[in-house]
Amino acid sequence: MKILTVVGARPQFIKAAPVSRALRAEGLDEFLVHTGQHYDANMSQIFFDELAIPRPDVNLGVGSGSHGRQTGEMLIRLEEVMMAEKPDAVLVYGDTNSTIAAALAAVKLHIPIAHVEAGLRSFNREMPEEHNRVLTDHCADWLFCPTQTAVKNLHQENITAGVHLTGDVMYDAALMFGQKARQQSDVLARLGLTPEDFVLATIHRPHNTDFPDRLQGILDAFTRLDEPVILPIHPRTRKKIADLGLDVAALAARGVRIIAPVGYLDMLMLEQNARLILTDSGGIQKEAYFFQKPCITLRHDTEWWETLDAGWNVLVGWDEEKILHHARTLTPAGPQPPLFGDGHAAMKIAEILSH
Repeated sequence: MKILTVVGARPQFIKAAPVSRALRAEGLDEFLVHTGQHYDANMSQIFFDELAIPRPDVNLGVGSGSHGRQTGEMLIRLEEVMMAEKPDAVLVYGDTNSTIAAALAAVKLHIPIAHVEAGLRSFNREMPEEHNRVLTDHCADWLFCPTQTAVKNLHQENITAGVHLTGDVMYDAALMFGQKARQQSDVLARLGLTPEDFVLATIHRPHNTDFPDRLQGILDAFTRLDEPVILPIHPRTRKKIADLGLDVAALAARGVRIIAPVGYLDMLMLEQNARLILTDSGGIQKEAYFFQKPCITLRHDTEWWETLDAGWNVLVGWDEEKILHHARTLTPAGPQPPLFGDGHAAMKIAEILSH
């Protein structure tokens, strides 16, 4: 069986690491396509190197652009690759423009689609990702759900055929590479950090970065926290901070250390050693949970409602005072429910596809 896998963004590289390994162990023939959606070396190549993901068979080099232009260009080029390679199935991850472009190209060519991370819903229709994930689910033939809530979401949309509860492949990756990070990453020494004595933050979603008052409020909250804040910065966010007229050195003097994007192993090391994580990223919300770190989500919605119910995550949006309040008071108690499977999601996916 020949599977054409499409990736394009940092979270997808992480998810592909255990799945590609499992597919090949199961004897499946994988053809890996990188759309080039994330093309910066710190956002792309370093992940292939660190995670030992097979070198892409094709890199489409699409790059950045408006949602319509980027998705359209991917659709055109992916259709050409699929027609040339004639795969038995197309495998996609998550909810990016690469995901929906691949799903649309495949469904129009009558190629079965496997969707890893199916069934997620933020119920925020202002997010492009929400439309991407819903449309992909309705195109898919295999729907690999990370949680029981995801299965329930699909059932509520009358999607029941081909639905499989596998667990979360990012949990597989965290288990696989978390220990490797502890052995190999020197990021704490490089940054002069003491475990449990800093806060880790990420900001990249347009609803935070594209509104100056929101971005300003979040950064102001960071400067008022009791510990230093480490902020690996997405290139878009760095530009938006500059547009606000804020000086990186001035922010550093107030406790917010802006650093370049870091590789996966360094990020896992930072996550495992932070006291607290603040983020608008769906993936980092999960990784916070994996490593038993309280998480403050800089959004009013999430794909991971289970982490809220478990008491390890709270939604604050961009409200400065809420950020400060929860940063000082969020102290989850009790054992964590095993929300994301047993760490063998990738193997289950490969076994299902091979039969």
